[in-house]
Amino acid sequence: MMQVVCRDLRVQAGGAALLDGVSVAFEAPALVGILGPNGAGKSTLLRTLAGYRRPDRGEVLWNGRFLAAWSATERGSACGYCPQQFEPAWDYSVAEIVGLGRDRNPLGAPIVDETLRVHGVESLSQRRWSQLSGGERARTMLAATLATRPPLVLADEPGASLDMRHRLALLERLKGYAGSALVIVVMHDIDLALRFCDRLILLDEGRVVADEPPSRLLEAPAFEAAFGLRLQAETRRADRDWVIGLG
Repeated sequence: MMQVVCRDLRVQAGGAALLDGVSVAFEAPALVGILGPNGAGKSTLLRTLAGYRRPDRGEVLWNGRFLAAWSATERGSACGYCPQQFEPAWDYSVAEIVGLGRDRNPLGAPIVDETLRVHGVESLSQRRWSQLSGGERARTMLAATLATRPPLVLADEPGASLDMRHRLALLERLKGYAGSALVIVVMHDIDLALRFCDRLILLDEGRVVADEPPSRLLEAPAFEAAFGLRLQAETRRADRDWVIGLG
């Protein structure tokens, strides 16, 4: 089972601290959501956990081993990273993009056709990236990220460009995948985070201000302070998928 630990992370840019003293541990199986207002450090934390951003202070460990000691091949095999923005160097087809994802660890990975089918993008296989809608690109990227069945998945707002129905489907897929893996997702949809995540970490001004199961996060004073909101939780009806509160 995968374990990720970060200790006393500090990341700076232009003299400002994007992360400051972040220490947190994650262990599979789990779907963990990272929440926070804009500029809280969510994407920076995810990139640092993935090894794409080197901390100015502190350390990241995967399975008890310093991340810096993992080779690029080892990291590619162990972790699937789904960025918030992706623009390929060439106008690849969907099948080629999923194939590139599979190439991180071709041994033991399902063939591309199977991955396309499992993730519901088989009908898009020959479409070029430039011909895809935002939602189709998001679904393609998720298929490429999960192509090698990595034990660790890091996703930065993977459903941001999807409509409600497809956003729910994506979270349901990640929730199912997290039954045997560690999935860490940056999210803005508070209602979806409360519904699907096993654990929620709240960042504010580069610091962890709450680390709670979903049922307790809304009651945390730090939540109200971070977002400047007062939310009311209501029991969701089993025959309804979405709740929107208007006040």
